[in-house]
Formats: sequence, structure tokens, C-alpha cells
Amino acid sequence: MSKFTSEMVDDYADKLLIGLTKEENKLVLDEFEIIDANIDLINQIPNISQVEPMSFCLDDFEYELREDVVEESVPIDELLQNCDMYTDREVEVPKVVGNNEHE
Repeated sequence: MSKFTSEMVDDYADKLLIGLTKEENKLVLDEFEIIDANIDLINQIPNISQVEPMSFCLDDFEYELREDVVEESVPIDELLQNCDMYTDREVEVPKVVGNNEHE
């Protein structure tokens, strides 16, 4: 397998419409070097080619569902005492999506 080149990274970045600076391109290439080194290590594991790939990370996970038990809830008024701002029974939170005023 051939190594990634600076030109390849730029080509993929252009196709994804994310253009990269020379510094960013070098960062990506450095990351690919680390990934390649790790893949080389994995490929050195004896008989790795005979290992069946997992289709889901928890294929052999065993679980047992617990019995559903009805418990009494904490009253809403008690819970709202932990909030700085609320209206009726709804918690008010700060706006987290901006309109790019500061850019």
C-alpha cells in the first residue's frame, strides 16, 4: 500500500470542500504516519488474518434485564430548587446557538 502524500491530502480536502493550509496538510500527514505505524503493529499479531471481524462491538455481550420496579419520583418543586432560572415547570437554559455576531 502506498503512503499518503501531500498532494493526495490536498486533493481529498478539495473534494470535501475544506481546503487545508500547508500546516494543516502536514498535521494530517503526521496523523496518517501514526495510523500507518499502528496498523503495521496490528498486522504483526500472529494469525491476525484468521480472526473473524466483528459486525458489532458487543456481539458477545450478555445482559439480563432487571425487573421493572415503580419508585416514587422527587417532586418537581424540589428539583427546580436546584435551577437558577425556570418558568412554571420548565428549566431556562442559556442560548448556545449564536448568530455569528462576533465573527
